[in-house]
Amino acid sequence: MKKFVSLFLALVMVLSMFAVATAETETKKVGISMPTQSLERWNRDGSYLKEEFEKAGFEAVLTYSDNDAGRQVNDIQNMLADGVDVLVISAIDDGALNTVMDEAAELGVPVVAYDRLISNDAVSYYVSFDNYTVGVLQGQYVETALDLANAGDKVYNIEFTAGDPADTNATYFFNGAFDTLKPYIDAGTLNVVSGQTEFQQVATAQWNTDNALNRAQTVLSSFYADGTVLDVWLCSNDSTALGVAQAIESDYAGTNPIIVTGQDGDVANLANIVDGKQTMTVYKNVADEAVVTLSLVQAMFAGDVDGAALAASFGVPCAYDTESYETTPGNKVESFLLVPTTVTKDNLQYLVDIGLYEMGEDGYLLAK
Repeated sequence: MKKFVSLFLALVMVLSMFAVATAETETKKVGISMPTQSLERWNRDGSYLKEEFEKAGFEAVLTYSDNDAGRQVNDIQNMLADGVDVLVISAIDDGALNTVMDEAAELGVPVVAYDRLISNDAVSYYVSFDNYTVGVLQGQYVETALDLANAGDKVYNIEFTAGDPADTNATYFFNGAFDTLKPYIDAGTLNVVSGQTEFQQVATAQWNTDNALNRAQTVLSSFYADGTVLDVWLCSNDSTALGVAQAIESDYAGTNPIIVTGQDGDVANLANIVDGKQTMTVYKNVADEAVVTLSLVQAMFAGDVDGAALAASFGVPCAYDTESYETTPGNKVESFLLVPTTVTKDNLQYLVDIGLYEMGEDGYLLAK
């Protein structure tokens, strides 16, 4: 009997050790929830994230929610039911995710807010670019291109188009640009002819090109049909810049070159930059963002997230920030913020050099 008990205990110990070893080597599953495939940039983000995680040995589940917040909630709930070990989420509507974020917290599934912050304390980390700086770069481009500091009595007319009110990043982009240019607006060097200078006045639901086009046409017909000169249209991203550029082409009677800003490096907008219909875009290297996200998740599972040391190890410029972003008032979230780059017609080769685009024989860029 003693011999049987000893054998039984030994067997239990062996099985327990096997279970621990299996748990330690079990493939981790990551759920990646992206907003939509209708914007080029999210296709790139999703594919890079999935590719990087799978190369590192993770099982990756990728969903796109067609800019439908309810569908994104359902997608995330399905991932939780499927037993994901971590969630990487770029929110469509920040306020719509509270319930499912609470469900993730109850299940002990950590959440990485990707590119867009989620206002819920279930979020463990935030990986993005310095979104305020995106707007600053757009504003600085206008400041330099028009030499506003030395404008003297010259007055330049400017309009603004911002992003989706449901996207937490949209206000950062707008504020970065507006704060940079506000001294010139206050001094009268820049004149907003429409008078529309508040975020809600210039916002664009879902970053939709047609919405931006329709508002731009209204502004042009209401304030510029009499021959008033338009000098700048500051757009927060490329999908809105595409609509504004279309409106300028069809509804603006002037012939002066107009500065049009953007963000993301969408292929159609890069073509517009070559053709002179858009002036610049702020590029955020999504391949770098995916690598940073993967490295962070690996460190999380290893139980060793030293934020400052981790940020220094990425091999790309990235700031570790514990003060700028909050998931709820007073609850700071550890953030890893990459550095965006200004792209114009003069440095399009940069996009080729980083390996994400190729130059066609016709001089236009194609995404790889």
